[in-house]
Amino acid sequence: MQEQISRANSYIAQQAPQVNPRFRHGYHLMPPVGWMNDPNGFIYYEGYYHLFYQFYPYDSVWGPMHWGHARSKDLTHWEDLPVALAPSEAYDQSGCFSGSALVIDGQLVLMYTGHVDQQGQVTQTQCLAVSDDGINFRKYEGNPVIAHKHIEGVADIADFRDPKILQHNGRYYSVIASKTVDHRGQILLFESANGFEWDFKSVLLEGQAGHGVMWECPDLFPLDGKWVLIMSPIERERDGNAYWNLNSTVAYVGQMDWESGQFQVENQHEIDGGLDFYAPQTCLNSENERIMVAWMQMWQRNIPSHELGDGWAGAMSLPRQVRVMDNRLCQSIPSSVLAQFSEDKTWQGQLEPGQEFYLSDWVKSQQVLKLNLEAVPGAVFQLHYGGKSDYPEGLSLTWQADQALLTVKRDGVGHQIIGKEEPYLDSRLLDIWSDIPYRLELEIVRDTSSIEVFVNKKQVMSFTFYAEGLGTGIGLVSSQLVKVENLTNYSLI
Repeated sequence: MQEQISRANSYIAQQAPQVNPRFRHGYHLMPPVGWMNDPNGFIYYEGYYHLFYQFYPYDSVWGPMHWGHARSKDLTHWEDLPVALAPSEAYDQSGCFSGSALVIDGQLVLMYTGHVDQQGQVTQTQCLAVSDDGINFRKYEGNPVIAHKHIEGVADIADFRDPKILQHNGRYYSVIASKTVDHRGQILLFESANGFEWDFKSVLLEGQAGHGVMWECPDLFPLDGKWVLIMSPIERERDGNAYWNLNSTVAYVGQMDWESGQFQVENQHEIDGGLDFYAPQTCLNSENERIMVAWMQMWQRNIPSHELGDGWAGAMSLPRQVRVMDNRLCQSIPSSVLAQFSEDKTWQGQLEPGQEFYLSDWVKSQQVLKLNLEAVPGAVFQLHYGGKSDYPEGLSLTWQADQALLTVKRDGVGHQIIGKEEPYLDSRLLDIWSDIPYRLELEIVRDTSSIEVFVNKKQVMSFTFYAEGLGTGIGLVSSQLVKVENLTNYSLI
Protein backbone atom coordinates (compact mmCIF):
# COMPACT_ATOMS: atom_id res chain seq x y z
CA MET A 1 0.00 0.00 0.00
CA GLN A 2 2.87 2.39 0.68
CA GLU A 3 3.61 2.75 -3.01
CA GLN A 4 0.02 3.81 -3.76
CA ILE A 5 -0.05 6.20 -0.80
CA SER A 6 3.28 7.80 -1.77
CA ARG A 7 1.98 8.32 -5.30
CA ALA A 8 -1.20 9.94 -4.01
CA ASN A 9 0.62 12.21 -1.55
CA SER A 10 3.04 13.36 -4.26
CA TYR A 11 0.17 14.15 -6.60
CA ILE A 12 -1.65 16.12 -3.87
CA ALA A 13 1.49 18.17 -3.10
CA GLN A 14 1.90 19.04 -6.78
CA GLN A 15 -1.73 19.76 -7.64
CA ALA A 16 -3.23 21.34 -4.50
CA PRO A 17 -1.69 24.77 -5.21
CA GLN A 18 -3.48 24.76 -8.58
CA VAL A 19 -6.98 24.45 -7.08
CA ASN A 20 -9.22 27.45 -7.78
CA PRO A 21 -10.04 29.07 -4.42
CA ARG A 22 -13.21 30.96 -5.40
CA PHE A 23 -15.69 28.55 -3.73
CA ARG A 24 -13.34 27.18 -1.07
CA HIS A 25 -14.51 27.22 2.53
CA GLY A 26 -12.88 28.98 5.44
CA TYR A 27 -13.63 26.52 8.25
CA HIS A 28 -15.36 23.48 6.76
CA LEU A 29 -13.15 20.53 5.87
CA MET A 30 -12.57 20.06 2.12
CA PRO A 31 -10.22 17.82 0.15
CA PRO A 32 -6.92 19.54 -0.70
CA VAL A 33 -7.59 18.49 -4.29
CA GLY A 34 -9.92 16.04 -6.02
CA TRP A 35 -13.12 14.40 -4.78
CA MET A 36 -14.48 13.96 -1.24
CA ASN A 37 -17.58 12.13 -0.03
CA ASP A 38 -18.53 10.19 3.15
CA PRO A 39 -16.87 10.99 6.48
CA ASN A 40 -15.02 7.94 7.80
CA GLY A 41 -13.26 7.00 11.03
CA PHE A 42 -14.43 10.09 12.95
CA ILE A 43 -12.75 9.80 16.35
CA TYR A 44 -11.33 11.96 19.14
CA TYR A 45 -7.82 10.59 19.57
CA GLU A 46 -4.90 11.97 21.61
CA GLY A 47 -6.20 15.53 21.79
CA TYR A 48 -7.45 15.84 18.20
CA TYR A 49 -10.59 15.18 16.24
CA HIS A 50 -9.42 12.85 13.48
CA LEU A 51 -11.67 12.82 10.44
CA PHE A 52 -11.01 10.46 7.56
CA TYR A 53 -13.07 10.61 4.38
CA GLN A 54 -13.78 8.96 1.05
CA PHE A 55 -11.25 10.52 -1.30
CA TYR A 56 -10.20 10.34 -4.93
CA PRO A 57 -7.21 12.67 -5.33
CA TYR A 58 -6.73 12.35 -9.09
CA ASP A 59 -9.94 14.02 -10.29
CA SER A 60 -12.89 15.97 -8.90
CA VAL A 61 -15.26 13.06 -9.62
CA TRP A 62 -15.84 9.80 -7.78
CA GLY A 63 -13.14 7.19 -8.49
CA PRO A 64 -11.31 4.30 -6.77
CA MET A 65 -11.73 5.30 -3.15
CA HIS A 66 -8.82 6.22 -0.91
CA TRP A 67 -9.11 7.46 2.68
CA GLY A 68 -8.16 11.11 3.08
CA HIS A 69 -7.27 12.27 6.57
CA ALA A 70 -7.33 15.52 8.54
CA ARG A 71 -7.34 16.54 12.18
CA SER A 72 -8.50 19.49 14.26
CA LYS A 73 -8.52 20.62 17.88
CA ASP A 74 -11.57 22.88 17.57
CA LEU A 75 -13.60 21.55 14.57
CA THR A 76 -12.87 24.69 12.52
CA HIS A 77 -9.11 24.71 11.88
CA TRP A 78 -8.20 21.56 9.94
CA GLU A 79 -4.75 20.15 9.26
CA ASP A 80 -4.42 17.90 6.23
CA LEU A 81 -2.54 14.67 6.96
CA PRO A 82 -1.12 12.02 4.60
CA VAL A 83 -3.51 9.68 2.83
CA ALA A 84 -4.38 6.86 5.24
CA LEU A 85 -5.61 4.09 2.92
CA ALA A 86 -5.36 3.30 -0.78
CA PRO A 87 -6.54 0.34 -2.89
CA SER A 88 -3.67 -2.13 -3.03
CA GLU A 89 -4.80 -5.68 -2.28
CA ALA A 90 -6.95 -8.28 -4.01
CA TYR A 91 -9.73 -7.71 -1.47
CA ASP A 92 -9.87 -3.89 -1.94
CA GLN A 93 -8.47 -3.45 -5.45
CA SER A 94 -11.44 -1.32 -6.61
CA GLY A 95 -11.59 0.90 -3.55
CA CYS A 96 -11.32 1.30 0.20
CA PHE A 97 -14.94 2.15 0.95
CA SER A 98 -16.41 3.78 4.06
CA GLY A 99 -15.81 2.68 7.62
CA SER A 100 -14.89 3.78 11.12
CA ALA A 101 -12.17 3.93 13.78
CA LEU A 102 -11.67 2.68 17.32
CA VAL A 103 -8.75 2.41 19.71
CA ILE A 104 -8.03 -1.26 20.47
CA ASP A 105 -5.17 -2.17 22.84
CA GLY A 106 -3.55 1.24 22.36
CA GLN A 107 -3.62 1.11 18.56
CA LEU A 108 -5.87 3.12 16.26
CA VAL A 109 -7.78 0.55 14.21
CA LEU A 110 -9.75 1.36 11.06
CA MET A 111 -12.51 -0.95 9.86
CA TYR A 112 -13.42 -0.35 6.22
CA THR A 113 -15.13 -2.04 3.29
CA GLY A 114 -12.88 -3.62 0.70
CA HIS A 115 -14.60 -3.12 -2.65
CA VAL A 116 -13.92 -5.32 -5.66
CA ASP A 117 -15.66 -4.86 -9.01
CA GLN A 118 -14.53 -7.36 -11.64
CA GLN A 119 -16.49 -6.92 -14.85
CA GLY A 120 -19.63 -6.04 -12.92
CA GLN A 121 -19.23 -8.80 -10.31
CA VAL A 122 -19.12 -6.88 -7.01
CA THR A 123 -17.76 -8.20 -3.72
CA GLN A 124 -17.74 -6.13 -0.53
CA THR A 125 -15.98 -7.40 2.58
CA GLN A 126 -14.89 -5.81 5.84
CA CYS A 127 -11.20 -5.19 6.49
CA LEU A 128 -8.91 -3.70 9.14
CA ALA A 129 -5.92 -1.36 9.14
CA VAL A 130 -3.80 -0.61 12.21
CA SER A 131 -1.65 2.35 13.29
CA ASP A 132 0.71 2.98 16.18
CA ASP A 133 0.81 6.76 15.66
CA GLY A 134 -2.65 7.57 14.23
CA ILE A 135 -1.17 8.69 10.90
CA ASN A 136 0.57 5.76 9.21
CA PHE A 137 -1.49 2.62 8.73
CA ARG A 138 -0.79 -0.97 7.73
CA LYS A 139 -3.45 -3.37 6.53
CA TYR A 140 -4.16 -6.36 8.76
CA GLU A 141 -2.69 -9.61 7.43
CA GLY A 142 -5.92 -11.46 8.29
CA ASN A 143 -8.11 -9.36 5.96
CA PRO A 144 -10.94 -9.61 5.20
CA VAL A 145 -12.24 -10.18 8.72
CA ILE A 146 -15.94 -10.27 7.79
CA ALA A 147 -16.73 -11.91 4.46
CA HIS A 148 -19.19 -14.09 2.59
CA LYS A 149 -19.18 -16.93 5.13
CA HIS A 150 -20.45 -14.54 7.82
CA ILE A 151 -23.57 -13.48 5.88
CA GLU A 152 -24.48 -16.49 3.77
CA GLY A 153 -28.27 -16.66 3.61
CA VAL A 154 -28.59 -13.26 5.33
CA ALA A 155 -27.36 -10.63 2.86
CA ASP A 156 -25.84 -10.12 -0.57
CA ILE A 157 -22.04 -9.73 -0.62
CA ALA A 158 -22.46 -7.14 -3.42
CA ASP A 159 -24.26 -4.71 -1.07
CA PHE A 160 -22.55 -5.12 2.28
CA ARG A 161 -20.65 -2.07 3.44
CA ASP A 162 -19.85 0.86 5.76
CA PRO A 163 -18.95 -0.82 9.10
CA LYS A 164 -19.18 1.24 12.28
CA ILE A 165 -17.21 -0.39 15.09
CA LEU A 166 -17.98 0.20 18.76
CA GLN A 167 -17.30 -1.27 22.20
CA HIS A 168 -19.99 -2.16 24.72
CA ASN A 169 -19.70 -4.07 28.00
CA GLY A 170 -16.21 -5.30 27.21
CA ARG A 171 -17.04 -6.65 23.76
CA TYR A 172 -16.67 -5.23 20.26
CA TYR A 173 -19.54 -4.81 17.84
CA SER A 174 -19.87 -3.62 14.28
CA VAL A 175 -23.03 -2.43 12.52
CA ILE A 176 -22.92 -2.90 8.74
CA ALA A 177 -25.34 -1.82 6.02
CA SER A 178 -27.01 -4.22 3.61
CA LYS A 179 -30.40 -4.96 2.06
CA THR A 180 -32.96 -7.75 1.91
CA VAL A 181 -33.65 -9.89 -1.16
CA ASP A 182 -36.75 -7.80 -1.86
CA HIS A 183 -34.79 -4.53 -1.77
CA ARG A 184 -35.40 -3.19 1.71
CA GLY A 185 -32.58 -1.75 3.77
CA GLN A 186 -31.27 -3.66 6.76
CA ILE A 187 -28.50 -3.26 9.32
CA LEU A 188 -26.51 -6.30 10.45
CA LEU A 189 -24.77 -6.67 13.82
CA PHE A 190 -21.46 -8.50 14.30
CA GLU A 191 -19.65 -9.34 17.53
CA SER A 192 -16.03 -9.90 18.56
CA ALA A 193 -14.06 -10.56 21.73
CA ASN A 194 -10.88 -8.88 20.46
CA GLY A 195 -11.86 -6.67 17.50
CA PHE A 196 -10.12 -8.90 14.95
CA GLU A 197 -12.11 -12.15 14.92
CA TRP A 198 -15.78 -11.64 14.14
CA ASP A 199 -19.07 -13.54 14.23
CA PHE A 200 -22.49 -12.66 12.88
CA LYS A 201 -24.89 -11.87 15.72
CA SER A 202 -28.19 -10.62 14.29
CA VAL A 203 -30.20 -8.49 11.94
CA LEU A 204 -30.21 -5.34 14.07
CA LEU A 205 -33.03 -3.62 12.17
CA GLU A 206 -34.89 -4.33 8.95
CA GLY A 207 -36.60 -1.62 6.94
CA GLN A 208 -40.22 -1.51 5.93
CA ALA A 209 -41.36 -1.11 2.34
CA GLY A 210 -40.81 2.48 1.27
CA HIS A 211 -38.05 3.11 3.82
CA GLY A 212 -35.25 2.76 1.28
CA VAL A 213 -34.04 0.13 -1.18
CA MET A 214 -30.62 0.10 0.52
CA TRP A 215 -29.35 1.54 3.78
CA GLU A 216 -25.84 3.00 4.04
CA CYS A 217 -23.44 4.36 6.64
CA PRO A 218 -24.97 3.19 9.95
CA ASP A 219 -23.84 4.46 13.34
CA LEU A 220 -25.06 3.13 16.70
CA PHE A 221 -24.46 4.93 19.99
CA PRO A 222 -25.93 5.55 23.46
CA LEU A 223 -27.07 9.09 24.23
CA ASP A 224 -29.10 10.61 27.07
CA GLY A 225 -30.55 7.31 28.25
CA LYS A 226 -31.47 6.08 24.77
CA TRP A 227 -29.78 4.24 21.95
CA VAL A 228 -29.62 5.98 18.59
CA LEU A 229 -29.18 4.35 15.19
CA ILE A 230 -28.49 6.75 12.31
CA MET A 231 -28.18 5.76 8.68
CA SER A 232 -28.57 6.97 5.11
CA PRO A 233 -31.39 5.31 3.12
CA ILE A 234 -31.41 5.31 -0.68
CA GLU A 235 -34.75 6.20 -2.26
CA ARG A 236 -36.79 6.50 0.90
CA GLU A 237 -40.30 7.57 -0.02
CA ARG A 238 -41.31 11.15 0.70
CA ASP A 239 -43.35 11.72 3.84
CA GLY A 240 -44.92 15.17 3.99
CA ASN A 241 -42.00 17.61 3.97
CA ALA A 242 -39.44 14.94 4.89
CA TYR A 243 -37.16 12.77 2.75
CA TRP A 244 -37.29 14.86 -0.44
CA ASN A 245 -33.73 13.98 -1.46
CA LEU A 246 -33.11 10.73 -3.38
CA ASN A 247 -30.54 9.90 -0.70
CA SER A 248 -31.72 10.83 2.79
CA THR A 249 -30.64 10.53 6.40
CA VAL A 250 -32.70 9.15 9.27
CA ALA A 251 -32.36 8.79 13.04
CA TYR A 252 -33.99 5.92 14.89
CA VAL A 253 -34.28 6.55 18.63
CA GLY A 254 -35.10 3.75 21.05
CA GLN A 255 -33.51 0.98 23.07
CA MET A 256 -31.01 -1.76 22.33
CA ASP A 257 -31.61 -5.39 23.30
CA TRP A 258 -28.06 -6.72 23.40
CA GLU A 259 -29.10 -10.27 24.21
CA SER A 260 -31.10 -10.62 21.00
CA GLY A 261 -29.08 -8.04 19.09
CA GLN A 262 -32.16 -6.13 18.01
CA PHE A 263 -32.93 -2.42 18.00
CA GLN A 264 -36.29 -1.43 19.45
CA VAL A 265 -37.54 1.70 17.66
CA GLU A 266 -39.49 4.29 19.62
CA ASN A 267 -39.25 7.17 17.14
CA GLN A 268 -37.73 7.99 13.76
CA HIS A 269 -37.21 11.20 11.79
CA GLU A 270 -35.11 12.81 9.08
CA ILE A 271 -31.84 14.16 10.46
CA ASP A 272 -31.29 17.23 8.25
CA GLY A 273 -34.01 19.13 6.41
CA GLY A 274 -31.82 20.66 3.70
CA LEU A 275 -30.58 19.63 0.28
CA ASP A 276 -26.97 18.73 1.09
CA PHE A 277 -26.35 16.31 3.97
CA TYR A 278 -25.45 12.62 3.72
CA ALA A 279 -23.67 9.75 5.48
CA PRO A 280 -23.40 11.30 8.97
CA GLN A 281 -21.05 9.75 11.52
CA THR A 282 -20.45 10.59 15.18
CA CYS A 283 -17.71 10.48 17.78
CA LEU A 284 -17.42 11.12 21.50
CA ASN A 285 -15.00 13.85 22.60
CA SER A 286 -13.06 14.29 25.84
CA GLU A 287 -16.01 16.18 27.40
CA ASN A 288 -18.30 13.23 26.72
CA GLU A 289 -20.13 15.23 24.05
CA ARG A 290 -21.44 13.40 20.99
CA ILE A 291 -20.39 15.23 17.79
CA MET A 292 -21.84 14.47 14.35
CA VAL A 293 -20.49 15.37 10.90
CA ALA A 294 -21.70 14.53 7.38
CA TRP A 295 -20.87 14.95 3.71
CA MET A 296 -22.32 18.34 2.75
CA GLN A 297 -23.25 17.40 -0.79
CA MET A 298 -25.74 15.05 -2.43
CA TRP A 299 -25.60 12.15 -4.86
CA GLN A 300 -27.28 12.40 -8.26
CA ARG A 301 -26.58 16.14 -8.59
CA ASN A 302 -24.04 18.15 -10.54
CA ILE A 303 -21.29 19.95 -8.59
CA PRO A 304 -20.25 23.30 -10.12
CA SER A 305 -16.73 23.27 -8.63
CA HIS A 306 -16.08 20.19 -10.77
CA GLU A 307 -17.90 21.37 -13.88
CA LEU A 308 -16.03 24.69 -13.86
CA GLY A 309 -12.65 22.97 -13.55
CA ASP A 310 -11.80 24.22 -10.07
CA GLY A 311 -10.07 20.95 -9.21
CA TRP A 312 -12.08 19.86 -6.17
CA ALA A 313 -15.55 18.68 -5.16
CA GLY A 314 -17.25 18.03 -1.84
CA ALA A 315 -16.96 19.24 1.75
CA MET A 316 -17.98 18.23 5.24
CA SER A 317 -20.84 19.82 7.14
CA LEU A 318 -20.25 21.88 10.22
CA PRO A 319 -19.80 19.32 13.02
CA ARG A 320 -22.81 19.44 15.33
CA GLN A 321 -23.33 18.43 18.93
CA VAL A 322 -26.24 16.02 19.23
CA ARG A 323 -28.54 15.27 22.14
CA VAL A 324 -31.73 13.28 22.61
CA MET A 325 -34.70 15.37 23.70
CA ASP A 326 -38.32 14.21 23.48
CA ASN A 327 -37.11 11.06 21.69
CA ARG A 328 -35.60 13.15 18.91
CA LEU A 329 -31.98 13.60 17.87
CA CYS A 330 -31.43 17.33 18.32
CA GLN A 331 -28.49 19.30 16.95
CA SER A 332 -26.68 22.47 18.01
CA ILE A 333 -23.43 24.29 17.27
CA PRO A 334 -20.59 22.98 19.48
CA SER A 335 -19.07 25.43 21.96
CA SER A 336 -15.60 24.88 20.44
CA VAL A 337 -16.96 26.18 17.11
CA LEU A 338 -18.74 29.19 18.60
CA ALA A 339 -15.52 30.12 20.42
CA GLN A 340 -13.91 30.80 17.02
CA PHE A 341 -16.38 33.62 16.29
CA SER A 342 -16.69 37.10 17.81
CA GLU A 343 -19.68 39.45 17.83
CA ASP A 344 -19.25 42.49 15.61
CA LYS A 345 -22.72 44.01 15.18
CA THR A 346 -26.28 43.65 16.39
CA TRP A 347 -29.71 45.03 15.52
CA GLN A 348 -33.11 45.06 17.20
CA GLY A 349 -36.38 46.29 15.81
CA GLN A 350 -39.98 45.68 14.92
CA LEU A 351 -41.47 44.99 11.52
CA GLU A 352 -44.92 46.42 10.94
CA PRO A 353 -47.33 44.61 8.59
CA GLY A 354 -45.98 44.85 5.05
CA GLN A 355 -42.86 46.76 6.10
CA GLU A 356 -39.60 46.00 4.29
CA PHE A 357 -36.31 46.70 6.03
CA TYR A 358 -32.81 46.46 4.55
CA LEU A 359 -29.58 46.02 6.51
CA SER A 360 -26.55 46.89 4.36
CA ASP A 361 -23.09 45.37 4.77
CA TRP A 362 -24.23 42.41 6.84
CA VAL A 363 -23.34 39.54 4.51
CA LYS A 364 -19.89 37.99 5.03
CA SER A 365 -18.18 34.99 3.43
CA GLN A 366 -17.68 33.45 6.87
CA GLN A 367 -20.18 34.30 9.59
CA VAL A 368 -22.81 33.14 12.05
CA LEU A 369 -26.03 35.15 12.23
CA LYS A 370 -28.20 34.71 15.32
CA LEU A 371 -31.83 35.74 15.04
CA ASN A 372 -34.59 35.68 17.67
CA LEU A 373 -38.14 36.41 16.50
CA GLU A 374 -41.57 36.79 18.07
CA ALA A 375 -44.59 36.93 15.77
CA VAL A 376 -48.32 37.49 16.02
CA PRO A 377 -50.82 35.02 14.50
CA GLY A 378 -50.93 35.16 10.72
CA ALA A 379 -47.36 36.41 10.36
CA VAL A 380 -45.26 35.31 7.40
CA PHE A 381 -41.68 36.52 7.89
CA GLN A 382 -39.02 36.52 5.19
CA LEU A 383 -35.26 37.03 5.34
CA HIS A 384 -33.43 37.63 2.05
CA TYR A 385 -29.71 36.94 2.36
CA GLY A 386 -27.25 38.43 -0.12
CA GLY A 387 -29.67 39.80 -2.71
CA LYS A 388 -28.30 41.76 -5.69
CA SER A 389 -29.86 43.98 -8.31
CA ASP A 390 -30.16 41.08 -10.78
CA TYR A 391 -31.62 38.74 -8.16
CA PRO A 392 -32.83 40.77 -5.16
CA GLU A 393 -34.08 37.82 -3.10
CA GLY A 394 -30.75 36.02 -2.84
CA LEU A 395 -31.00 33.04 -0.51
CA SER A 396 -34.39 33.28 1.16
CA LEU A 397 -35.80 32.00 4.45
CA THR A 398 -39.56 32.12 5.05
CA TRP A 399 -41.23 31.47 8.41
CA GLN A 400 -44.95 30.77 8.38
CA ALA A 401 -45.69 31.25 12.06
CA ASP A 402 -49.19 29.72 12.13
CA GLN A 403 -47.99 26.50 10.49
CA ALA A 404 -44.63 26.39 12.33
CA LEU A 405 -43.07 25.95 8.88
CA LEU A 406 -39.67 27.12 7.63
CA THR A 407 -38.75 27.27 3.93
CA VAL A 408 -35.22 27.82 2.63
CA LYS A 409 -34.64 28.52 -1.08
CA ARG A 410 -31.48 28.77 -3.15
CA ASP A 411 -33.33 29.20 -6.47
CA GLY A 412 -31.36 31.25 -8.96
CA VAL A 413 -28.38 31.83 -6.67
CA GLY A 414 -25.10 31.23 -8.49
CA HIS A 415 -24.43 28.34 -10.84
CA GLN A 416 -27.35 26.01 -11.48
CA ILE A 417 -27.60 22.74 -9.55
CA ILE A 418 -29.85 20.02 -10.95
CA GLY A 419 -30.85 16.75 -9.28
CA LYS A 420 -32.67 13.62 -10.40
CA GLU A 421 -35.50 14.01 -7.92
CA GLU A 422 -38.93 14.26 -9.54
CA PRO A 423 -39.74 17.03 -9.25
CA TYR A 424 -36.38 18.56 -8.38
CA LEU A 425 -36.71 21.71 -6.27
CA ASP A 426 -34.03 24.13 -5.11
CA SER A 427 -35.81 24.51 -1.78
CA ARG A 428 -36.87 22.50 1.26
CA LEU A 429 -39.64 22.92 3.82
CA LEU A 430 -39.13 22.04 7.48
CA ASP A 431 -41.83 21.32 10.06
CA ILE A 432 -40.42 23.09 13.11
CA TRP A 433 -40.24 21.30 16.44
CA SER A 434 -41.64 24.22 18.38
CA ASP A 435 -42.00 24.34 22.15
CA ILE A 436 -43.32 27.91 22.22
CA PRO A 437 -45.70 28.96 19.42
CA TYR A 438 -44.88 32.13 17.48
CA ARG A 439 -41.28 32.24 18.63
CA LEU A 440 -38.26 31.23 16.55
CA GLU A 441 -34.51 31.11 17.10
CA LEU A 442 -32.25 30.80 14.06
CA GLU A 443 -28.49 30.48 13.75
CA ILE A 444 -27.42 30.90 10.13
CA VAL A 445 -23.94 29.51 9.51
CA ARG A 446 -22.31 30.75 6.29
CA ASP A 447 -19.00 29.59 4.86
CA THR A 448 -18.32 30.77 1.28
CA SER A 449 -20.40 28.23 -0.65
CA SER A 450 -22.65 26.78 2.05
CA ILE A 451 -25.34 27.82 4.47
CA GLU A 452 -26.58 25.76 7.43
CA VAL A 453 -29.66 26.97 9.28
CA PHE A 454 -29.92 25.82 12.90
CA VAL A 455 -33.50 26.02 14.18
CA ASN A 456 -34.27 26.36 17.89
CA LYS A 457 -31.01 24.49 18.69
CA LYS A 458 -32.76 21.29 17.56
CA GLN A 459 -32.98 21.03 13.77
CA VAL A 460 -30.75 21.96 10.84
CA MET A 461 -31.19 22.63 7.12
CA SER A 462 -27.96 22.38 5.08
CA PHE A 463 -27.41 23.82 1.59
CA THR A 464 -24.56 24.41 -0.82
CA PHE A 465 -24.53 27.11 -3.48
CA TYR A 466 -21.87 28.31 -5.90
CA ALA A 467 -22.16 32.06 -6.40
CA GLU A 468 -19.26 34.28 -7.38
CA GLY A 469 -20.26 37.04 -5.02
CA LEU A 470 -23.53 37.64 -3.24
CA GLY A 471 -24.94 41.02 -2.38
CA THR A 472 -23.87 42.43 0.97
CA GLY A 473 -27.24 43.15 2.49
CA ILE A 474 -30.04 41.39 4.35
CA GLY A 475 -33.68 42.19 3.64
CA LEU A 476 -36.43 41.63 6.19
CA VAL A 477 -40.16 41.71 5.49
CA SER A 478 -43.28 40.45 7.26
CA SER A 479 -46.99 40.25 6.52
CA GLN A 480 -47.89 40.92 10.16
CA LEU A 481 -46.21 42.35 13.22
CA VAL A 482 -42.91 40.62 14.01
CA LYS A 483 -40.51 41.65 16.75
CA VAL A 484 -36.83 41.09 15.97
CA GLU A 485 -35.62 40.66 19.52
CA ASN A 486 -32.06 40.17 18.38
CA LEU A 487 -30.13 39.94 15.12
CA THR A 488 -26.41 39.55 15.76
CA ASN A 489 -23.52 38.88 13.42
CA TYR A 490 -20.51 36.86 14.56
CA SER A 491 -17.41 36.88 12.38
CA LEU A 492 -14.68 34.26 12.23
CA ILE A 493 -11.76 35.28 14.43
